[in-house]
Amino acid sequence: MPRAKVQRKSTSIDMTAMCDVSFLLLTFFILTATARQPDPLDVSIPSSTYKLKVPDLDMGILSIGKGQVFYEVVGQDIKTATLVKMGEKYNIQFTPQEIKRFGVIGSFGVPIQSLKEFIMMDGDKRAEFQKTAGGIPADSTNNQLAEWIMQSRHSVAELHSTQMRVSIKGDANEEYPAIKKVVDILQKQKINKFSLITSAEGDAQ
Repeated sequence: MPRAKVQRKSTSIDMTAMCDVSFLLLTFFILTATARQPDPLDVSIPSSTYKLKVPDLDMGILSIGKGQVFYEVVGQDIKTATLVKMGEKYNIQFTPQEIKRFGVIGSFGVPIQSLKEFIMMDGDKRAEFQKTAGGIPADSTNNQLAEWIMQSRHSVAELHSTQMRVSIKGDANEEYPAIKKVVDILQKQKINKFSLITSAEGDAQ
């Protein structure tokens, strides 16, 4: 009995549709991604062997160095909501354009009275402006930092129905009183649990 011959078929696959989908996804990610803003404060953070990833949502980050305090609210919706609340607190009217631009700004360290001017600057001018701005005021008579933390906590609770986490990124050479001032502000708001941002030194124990 003759052996049946199996008909050979081409092994080539048309990848046109797959390439189209890949380029569409790539284009989507490029257009929707937000570029990370450079840190305006050069902080040399201490090293640690403990490893814990900092969440990228519902987070407030306090950067401390050279006697100045900078603040970053993670999340564009939280940033804009916090700005509106701060404007109401200090009787400053921010325009829709200013609110939108503030939503993509990273860490900042200027008094709220200079914030409208700061928001409308380009990136290079912002960096230069912050070098002489002195950071966010945190004195007992003008504690704007405490208000920023409070209003951002309210925004997180209202929009995401959760508690805002707080992280401190302190310079390794910063004097203790500057760190203590920030910790005291947190404790007055009953924030007794916060993270310290460090660089990796080795494997976690």
